[in-house]
Amino acid sequence: MTTDEMMEEYARQTDEYCTHKAHRVYLEEYKKSLHAMLMKEAEVAGAKAVSAQERDASAHEKYKEHLKVLRDAVEREERARYHLKRIEMEYEIWRTNQANERYITR
Repeated sequence: MTTDEMMEEYARQTDEYCTHKAHRVYLEEYKKSLHAMLMKEAEVAGAKAVSAQERDASAHEKYKEHLKVLRDAVEREERARYHLKRIEMEYEIWRTNQANERYITR
């Protein structure tokens, strides 16, 4: 792989990583709103104590489903991050090989 190809792949992967990270951060922030809405729903349903509202909100199917979506988003983000790391390592190996070849030809 040439350096130009590496840089193109790095740029593509950076865009993908940024998209996944933005999605994960949004989901984490939305989790707070969702939890608050579900607590309000629990209050309307009769749970007067905050601890009961939190329990009901955390056990709600919508909340559990959101956690699964968040888990998947974190996994996609981490895969993209490790792909970036792999490209960086390949580039460093390429640089080392180039330096070694220059040393040998002297």
